[in-house]
Parts: sequence; C-alpha cells; structure tokens
Amino acid sequence: MLFPQKPTSTFLLLTLTLLLLASFSRNINASDYTSAEDDSDDLEQLLALDEQEDQQQQGQEQEISNRFSEAEVLSKAQRIVLELNSDNSKRVIDENELVMVLGYAPWCVRSAELMPQFAEAATSLKELGSSLLMAKLDAERYPKVASLLDIKGFPTLLLFVNGTSQAYTGGFSAEEIVIWARKKTGVPVIRISTVTEAEEFLKKHQMFVIGLFEKFKGPDYESFIKAATSDNEIQFVETSSIEVAKVLYPDIQATNLFLGIVKSEPERYIVYEGTFETESILQFLDYNKFPLVTKLTELNSVRVYSSPIKLQVYVFAKADDFKTLLEPLQDVARMFTKKIMFMYIDIMDENLAKPFLTLFGLEEAKNTLVTAFDNKGSSKFLLQSDPTPSNIEEFCSGLLRGSISTYFKSQPIPDNRNASVLAVVGKTFDDLVLNSPKNVLLEVYTPWCINCETTSKQVEKLAKHFKGVHNLVFAKVDASANEHPKLQVDDYPTLLIYKAGDKDNPIKLSTKSGSKELAAFINKHVRTKDQVAKDEL
Repeated sequence: MLFPQKPTSTFLLLTLTLLLLASFSRNINASDYTSAEDDSDDLEQLLALDEQEDQQQQGQEQEISNRFSEAEVLSKAQRIVLELNSDNSKRVIDENELVMVLGYAPWCVRSAELMPQFAEAATSLKELGSSLLMAKLDAERYPKVASLLDIKGFPTLLLFVNGTSQAYTGGFSAEEIVIWARKKTGVPVIRISTVTEAEEFLKKHQMFVIGLFEKFKGPDYESFIKAATSDNEIQFVETSSIEVAKVLYPDIQATNLFLGIVKSEPERYIVYEGTFETESILQFLDYNKFPLVTKLTELNSVRVYSSPIKLQVYVFAKADDFKTLLEPLQDVARMFTKKIMFMYIDIMDENLAKPFLTLFGLEEAKNTLVTAFDNKGSSKFLLQSDPTPSNIEEFCSGLLRGSISTYFKSQPIPDNRNASVLAVVGKTFDDLVLNSPKNVLLEVYTPWCINCETTSKQVEKLAKHFKGVHNLVFAKVDASANEHPKLQVDDYPTLLIYKAGDKDNPIKLSTKSGSKELAAFINKHVRTKDQVAKDEL
C-alpha cells in the first residue's frame, strides 16, 4: 500500500456514537428534542466530511497509480528506441535496411514534446511487426555524428533506407509517425476483409480514408494506391466487402466503388464525389482532413500553415470559455467548409498566443478574441464586436465578400498638447501626416532599436531649431505598436519628410548625418514661410 489504511466508516461511527453518548450523559438535564436533533445533524455532517475525505484520497491514489502506469509504459517504449552515439551510429544505419532517427537536443522544448510520441510510435510499430528500427541521437552531445547524418536543427526526423536518408514529412503524434513510417516502408494501405477486423480497426483509429473496390486492380484502384502512398498523414484502408465497408462508414451508399474520409468529430463522414485520379483525391484530403475547428499546437502548426485553405480564422479564448463556444463555433465553421479554416488557441498559452496577438497590439488580452489571416496576401483582420456565434458568422461572410477592412494596429490616441514632436499612432497617421497641410518630418522608431535614441535626440533638437517655422511639423511613430498601409518601413530608425504638396512620395533622410546636415537638408527640400531661426544647433 502506498498510503496507510484509513479507519473504516463503522469504526468512525462507533467512536462518534460513544463520544456523543458521553456528552449526552454529562448534559442530560439540559437536553431536549432540539439538542438531540442538532446532535444528529452534527453526526451526519461529520460522516459526510469523512466520506468526502475518503473520495478525495481514493482520487489521489488513482491519480498516482495512473502516473506510475504512464511512466512504466513510457519507460518501456523508450527502451525500444536505440540510443545512438559515436561508436554505433554508422554500424546501425549500414547494417539495417530501415532506420528512423530522431535528432534532438536536451534543452529543446519541441524535442521534449516529440520524444514520448516517438517512443510510443516505436512500441506500436514493433507490435505491428514492422522491421523499422527506431533510434535517437543527442545531436548536441555528438555533433560530428549529427553532421554526418545531416541533422541541422532540433528536432529532426530522418528515415534511412539502405543507408540513404529522406526527410520526414508527416505529423508529430505517435499515430501520425506510425502511419508515415508504414507508408514509406511498404504498407501504404491496410486491407480489411472481415467485420471483426473492421471493428478492431475502429478501436484504434479515429481518422482514416476508406476505399471500397470490387477488385483490387484497375485504373481507379491504382490511383487510390498512389494517393495513399503520396499522402503523409492519413491511414488508408481498403475492402471489397460491402458489409465491412458499412462497419467503417455506416452512411455508405455505393456497392462496388467508393471513397470517403472518416473523422472523429460531428462532421464524421465525408464522401468523395470526384473522379478517381490521384491529384483529385489528394486535393479532397487537403480540404477535408482537418476538424471543423482545429486546436493549434507547435506540432501541427506547419501542417496548418501549408493548408490550401488560406483564409484562416483564429479564436483566442481561455480553455473553459472555449468549451462553451465550441459547439456553436462548429456550426459556424460548417457553413464555410473548404473556404475558411477555423483555429483555436488557448489565450493563456504565451508561447502560441502571444506572437499572434502581438501582431494586433493585443498581447496583454485575456478575454476571447477572434482574428483572421489571409495567408495569400498576408492581410490580417480583427472582429471588433462581441465574439458571439452570430457576429463570428457575419465576420466570416464579410471576409469572403471582401467587405472587412484590413486591421492595422494602433496605440491609443495620445495627448500632444505642448509637444514639440507630435506622437503619431496608427489611428492618427492620416490626420497628422498624410492629410496635414504642412510639411511633416517623421521619425519612425522601435523601442528595441539601438540607434533610435540618438536619432530621437537629434529630432528634438531640430524641432526646437525650427520652432518658428509654422508650415513644418516634427513627429514620431513607434512602428512596433502602430501600422498604416502607407507606412512601409523595414529599417530603424528612419527619417522621412512628407512634403506638403506630395505626401505620396516621402523623402528619406540619412540618420547618420549630424544635426547641421539634417537642418541643411530640411532647408533645401522644405519651402519655409518664415526665416529659419539663427540659434546654434
């Protein structure tokens, strides 16, 4: 036993009863029906508390037991994976026909996430009778071996077939690693012949492609096999039995030729209605393999970004809030199938959420937000009303119509009273720069720019020097927190003069010039209504 056994409920009941009787004897003269009833209530409360403690402890014991069980499974799986080093790496790869190598670094977070998935895949492959040898290499400890195997980043997965390597192109869950490995080592399709086999298959696989063929030959079947081999992520199964097919795909209507995809979500069954051509089948999978709403992780991010559906809506929410939103969001997603991809990111996950939210200047947000990206044109959009299902639906319809304005982040509008250099933000760029009747010298900076502070001091000096010139304005904008479609700057600091008569073609000034050179440049390009002050710079 991990914990000492607790007193039984019978023992506790007996003890409590004796204590209550003793108390009753000492206070018999003061007792009445009400006090007896109170004692009964107290007893029930104590017994209820004891039962609650029992349940809590049982839960803790079960949790610890589960942890030991998981640790034992992981330990067993990790023992199956061969550890490579300077002495055995070449021999292992040369002497085995099929070897999959995981190159990792102990400090790499993604390596740590992938390691247990890789170990679990190794166990599954061994149980399936695969001859593929699974191995791992600490590339930081053995850099020469890593270089020899062409491992340049972490984590790296490589498949060696008779000593020749090919890059891994599959997913990163244990199931996805198994599927990819089997496809690349000669088992692109699983053939299922009996209802029993089909029922067992369903217990292990949540997502797959099913093909029904009267005979396993002919052009249609060949296209199916080519698609199964080319696809890197989804398990393909085939059968010639309509009874077997109905177990795997209950909604099947065809009797001798059929292809469909099965997923583990409300939109579970999707039939393929195109011609049996390899490229058409693969395109069908690309548009239908993701759930209605996909949770973004570091492991699936590459697959998400490479999706042919380039218009993607991202919902940022706390996990508990998203549980309430998921079902209605799936209903919305169903309306835009194959046109918009829906993603969910836990807003409290800083590693994933913060980089996205920073693009909107909303990195400190804690409440539910809905954004969108058009990966074709690198445009971004923000739902600026409450994230209700009806508002999300309207937002998505607007995205498809092109009626939603591209979002440009902006800080709050500042108070520029008495400022010698005006602070410009995204919301005021039009008014203070482009639509201003005056000439505007604009400093574009970022807080992290090393040289920006020096340039800012120069701009402050110049603003004082030209204080008496009424048709010249000095301004600055923090490009890390503010955007505008007509402010396209990649180098910081940048100085630009927007001339009163030609705001579409700003003139760039050298930030390496001294204050006097900059003043001379301004005098040359800006026609001032008043004589420039004569004070020294």
